[in-house]
Amino acid sequence: MKVILTQDVEKLGESGELVTVKDGYGRNFLIPQGKAVLATKGSIAELELMKKRAAKKAELNVKEAKELAQKIESTPVTIAVTTGEDDKIHGTVTNVQIAEALEEKGIQVDRRSITIDTDVKVLGEYSATIHLVGELKPQLKFWVVKAE
Repeated sequence: MKVILTQDVEKLGESGELVTVKDGYGRNFLIPQGKAVLATKGSIAELELMKKRAAKKAELNVKEAKELAQKIESTPVTIAVTTGEDDKIHGTVTNVQIAEALEEKGIQVDRRSITIDTDVKVLGEYSATIHLVGELKPQLKFWVVKAE
């Protein structure tokens, strides 16, 4: 029996895959649980259409991410912090502060996608990597300055 998976099924396949299973497994478990639908000519055609739409959407996402990466790399970011003796920072600069500084510049980035390359303990210039889509990881240069 050929079925199209509507959900990921462990040791069988991922959502949207056309797989062959034993009749009883498909009829008694996968289809009643909503994990698969019977593969007919119509459902196979619908699956192909869905794959094409998903590919177009992924292509648009990559295009938008590339534009965002260029914008990130060309945007200067300054973070003001309080300091003690010898210009040492009280605490450290976090990815949350970088995300907020980018948001002030009009760039929306999830804080969890920001990785600061080195520990920020003193004033100066630093870099952070922002993980966007796939292998697209632009470098953000930011400056840590003394708050007035």
